[in-house]
Amino acid sequence: MAIARRSNVHQLAARAAPLPSSLAELQAVIDELGPWFQNLDLNGVATAPSHYLGDYPGTFFAGFASALPADLSGWSVLDVGCNAGFYSFEAKRRGAALVVGLDADPHYLKQALFASQVLGMDIAWRQGDVYDVGTLGRFDLVIFTGVLYHLRHPLLALDLLRRAVVGRLLVFQSMLRGPGEVAQVEPDYEFENRVPFDHPGFPRLHFVERRYAQDESNWWIPNRACAEAMLRSAGFVILSHPDPEVYICTPNPEVMPPLPPAFEVQIHG
Repeated sequence: MAIARRSNVHQLAARAAPLPSSLAELQAVIDELGPWFQNLDLNGVATAPSHYLGDYPGTFFAGFASALPADLSGWSVLDVGCNAGFYSFEAKRRGAALVVGLDADPHYLKQALFASQVLGMDIAWRQGDVYDVGTLGRFDLVIFTGVLYHLRHPLLALDLLRRAVVGRLLVFQSMLRGPGEVAQVEPDYEFENRVPFDHPGFPRLHFVERRYAQDESNWWIPNRACAEAMLRSAGFVILSHPDPEVYICTPNPEVMPPLPPAFEVQIHG
C-alpha cells in the first residue's frame, strides 16, 4: 500500500500592523523587510532599486509579456516560487479571478503579503514547496519561473505540474548554461554508440555539487536542449519561445508522466 506524502502547505495570515501613512513610513517598512530580490513599485517606492540585474524582473518580463494573454478575466493563476509576488501582481492586473502565490521562503512571503496590501490586491499566499503543488488543485495558468535550477528533483516537479496543476498554460523559465544549439536526437541508440553524447546540442543537465554564483541552492542547470526535452518528457507541448530562457507551454493530452506512489496517493486523495 502506498503511503501518501504529507503536504506542508499553509496559508499566510494577514499582516496585523497598519499600512504606512507616508512615503517615509513606507520606505522604513520596505527596508525592514529587506533584502528584496524583486524590484517592485510600491506607490512610487522601489523595493530593490540597486538590483545587480537592474529593474528586475520588470525589464526581463517586458521581453515576453506579450506572449501571455492580455486578458485573464475568469482565469485562475498559480505563481510557483512567487518570491515577493511580481508575477502574481501582473496576473491580477490582467484581470485574473484567482491568484495564488506559493513559495517555500517565509522571508519572501512576508514581502509579498505586505506588497499586496499596499497595492490593494487580493492574492492568496501559501508557504510550501513545489512538491506540494498536487494538493492545490488545477489552475488555468501556472507560472514557473526561476525555480527549476533550485530543485534537487527537477523532473519530478515538472511531472507534478503536468499531472495535477496546469490546466491551460505553463510559463516556464530557467537559467540555462552551455551551448544554445539543439541536436536532432534519435528515438534510440545502440549501447556501443557514444557519439551522440559528445554533440554540444545533446540534452545535458549540469549538476552543481557545492554552489554556483555564491548560491548553494543552485542544484541542476540545463542547457537549452535539456530544458526543451524535459518539458516534452513531462507532458508539455512548447507553443512559443519568446525569450532564450522562457517557454510558453500547454499540456500534451497524449503524454501523462508517471509519479512515485506517494505522490499518486497525494494528488488523488
